[in-house]
Amino acid sequence: MSKHASSALHPALKYFDELPNSAYVSIEVVSGLYDKSYATIWRQVRDGLIPAPHKLGKRTTRWNVGDLRS
Repeated sequence: MSKHASSALHPALKYFDELPNSAYVSIEVVSGLYDKSYATIWRQVRDGLIPAPHKLGKRTTRWNVGDLRS
């Protein structure tokens, strides 16, 4: 079962405007920003419509706030 943006609003989304451009956010935040499901987020990343995330560790992928804003 996939999660969708309409479920619970991620707490970081509430403060997104206050985050520095150097911050990184999870797919939950990106899903909330774009009001898209996780699958749609990944599809739009593949198609170049949403900035690609950064691999921060073996099992950690996050989006840069500055990339999302631009």
